[in-house]
Amino acid sequence: MAFTAFGSNNRSPSNKPRRTGKVVIALLAPGLAYLAMFFLTPLFALIMVSLETPDPAGGFAEYVPAFEFGNYANVVSEYLPHILRSFGYALAATVLALLISYPLAYFIGVKARPWPMLQKLMLTLVIAPFFISFLLRTLAWKQIFSNESWIVSSLQDLGILDQTQYVVGTPFMVIFGLTYNFIPFMTLPLYTSLERLDTRYLEAGSDLYATPAKVFRKVTLPLSMPGIISGTLLTFIPIAGDYVNASGDFLGSSSTAMIGNVIESNYLQINDYPSASALSVILMGVILVLVSVYVRKSGTEDLL
Repeated sequence: MAFTAFGSNNRSPSNKPRRTGKVVIALLAPGLAYLAMFFLTPLFALIMVSLETPDPAGGFAEYVPAFEFGNYANVVSEYLPHILRSFGYALAATVLALLISYPLAYFIGVKARPWPMLQKLMLTLVIAPFFISFLLRTLAWKQIFSNESWIVSSLQDLGILDQTQYVVGTPFMVIFGLTYNFIPFMTLPLYTSLERLDTRYLEAGSDLYATPAKVFRKVTLPLSMPGIISGTLLTFIPIAGDYVNASGDFLGSSSTAMIGNVIESNYLQINDYPSASALSVILMGVILVLVSVYVRKSGTEDLL
């Protein structure tokens, strides 16, 4: 009996890790299956399409599977201006969104703490644009700055614009639309970070005779860095792939086309699927590299 009991106790610890491992696998299986089905499989298909080549036999299929890596070099050489323009617009809009959102988030998260109702009201105003269609908001700005609008007429009368110059279809208008549409993505993470800021640190800095600018630089800014990182990532990544604002049907023109517009055109109009897929892979790859470098340089590797 003693030997049996000893044997039973000896087997129990060895079985426990196995059961734990099976439970972990069972819990992870649905998420892994979802990831494989809706991310890895489409990504693999996208890469394979990007390597296709035109059917030399001229058969029913326009393109046939191949490993034509030259597609990537071709699209880079042909659409390099669009790629650079996309990331230039994304950088400019992200910086502008940060400059606008930080004071707003600071006021809501820090200064308005004694007035909870004011905080809720301002947060509602920040989120309110989400209740209106993205396309309708963009079209509204196109109408406001249309060539016949009083704003453009006033700018022309004041001499700021020539009589032949307009606003819609310019880089300024595209960056303006991108900044406006993605400001909530910047403001909310900043607010979340600043709302948890312990104001006693700010008071301590003032008690040590630090100027308000130095308190902001040495205390407020470092403590709000997680919100800055999250906000810039949530803003920069979708802006780089945006194709609505720069479209000629909205705020842009052919001279402001971004990489998203080229991908849309190649997929839906030209039917050049390998080029469109190659551009999509390049866009994802460049964003991944830039984001990785940015996060590591900012000292927040744990966000990766």
